[in-house]
Amino acid sequence: MRVFRICFLNQGKVYEIYAKRVQQGELYGFVEVQDLLFDDSSKLLVDPSTERLKTEFSGVDRTIIPIHAIIRIDEVEKEGQGKIHEIGDKTNVTPFPSPLYSPPRDSDK
Repeated sequence: MRVFRICFLNQGKVYEIYAKRVQQGELYGFVEVQDLLFDDSSKLLVDPSTERLKTEFSGVDRTIIPIHAIIRIDEVEKEGQGKIHEIGDKTNVTPFPSPLYSPPRDSDK
């Protein structure tokens, strides 16, 4: 079974999810992710970011992610634990500049 790890930016956070299928979306510039996988093994220790991820994607069959939000997609041997990472000062992830063109402000004229 092929398993993919997808890392992408969403609302200032880095999401790391696992899925069985990744393909180019029907819409140009989007990646389609299907059959999301979550680690269902029972543990005594519960990671809040993993639980938040499970809650956010509960009931989702397919998610469509803009290509500019994707950091990387890896094919891995086995499923890992999905996470949401905060972007802070001590990270090596730099968000892609969102607006490619910033209109001048009134005070800049």
